[in-house]
Amino acid sequence: MASVESDLSDPCVLSDAKRYRAALRDHAFLKKLEASYAAYEKTLSDISGNEALLDDPDFKDEAAAEIDALKARIPELEHRLLGALLPPDPLEPRNAVMEIRAGTGGEEAALFAGDLFRMYSRYCEAHGWKVSVMHSNATSLDGYKEIVFTVIGEGAFGRFRFESGGHRVQRVPETEAQGRIHTSAATVIVFPEADEEDELDIPEKDIRIDLFCAGGAGGQHVNKTESAVRMTHIPTGLVAVCQDERSQQRNREKCFATLKARILDLRRREEEAKLGADRLTLRGSGDRSERIRTYNFPQNRMTDHRVDLTLYSLDRIIEGDMDELLDALVRRDLDQRIAAALARAS
Repeated sequence: MASVESDLSDPCVLSDAKRYRAALRDHAFLKKLEASYAAYEKTLSDISGNEALLDDPDFKDEAAAEIDALKARIPELEHRLLGALLPPDPLEPRNAVMEIRAGTGGEEAALFAGDLFRMYSRYCEAHGWKVSVMHSNATSLDGYKEIVFTVIGEGAFGRFRFESGGHRVQRVPETEAQGRIHTSAATVIVFPEADEEDELDIPEKDIRIDLFCAGGAGGQHVNKTESAVRMTHIPTGLVAVCQDERSQQRNREKCFATLKARILDLRRREEEAKLGADRLTLRGSGDRSERIRTYNFPQNRMTDHRVDLTLYSLDRIIEGDMDELLDALVRRDLDQRIAAALARAS
């Protein structure tokens, strides 16, 4: 710890952005480990102290009750300590790039995609994160056939990384006169924003750039100026579009950042696939066709099928109150990582 803290005050480290970020990650990792170990050690010490009082008739009952309470905390403290020992994922603190696309269900699917976007936006707003729309294809009923946006905030990718997959909704559409429940779907994709640490070398010859007039709200400027930008990475076929800014140059910058994030995500998933099925856990499956969650509005029920979690608070979740859900996904991921680490060690 002392060595890392010394690095954080070293002018040579401070002037090197890459080394400074690495030192910050190391410091956060060690602080978390230190706190987890201190809590575990204190609990063991408190148990020993109370055991020494068991022979005293004046404190025996109180000490026994305290020992039981302290021992009940041991499994959780051990779990937290094991989690703190795992190496940190350098991608978790990054901004997130998210895509939502309407699936089966026509206009109702587009409305559901809009509901998902608003759900994530409200969660971000509550946590002080900024949402920047890169590209959208809106429908006349305030839905989206597709919307791509960046979530700017410390830890955004780590928080949303498990949202990738198929989301299914069951409800009575406003246009349904008979009151019948319809099922429709949308797909969510989440990947980390690229930065200079990734050292992605993308030659200009590998990128095709197309300019076009942006659509949607924005007045005459949007319709008459070729400010929207589409970039295609020729070797992979990956495409990024940005039309959110009035400035073509700004759209180029944001579009290129999104394209780099797509390439980084593709490489990451390819590397994880090469490592074998044992690594394809909740965090690394990358199966974007898998149905991960069902939103049942008539029963006010949300079910996440990966963690077998059912919550009867869909009205609050769809308004952005997602912490209980996201906490369960993070906990399940941690359980899987600890189990994998213990299996490798045995």
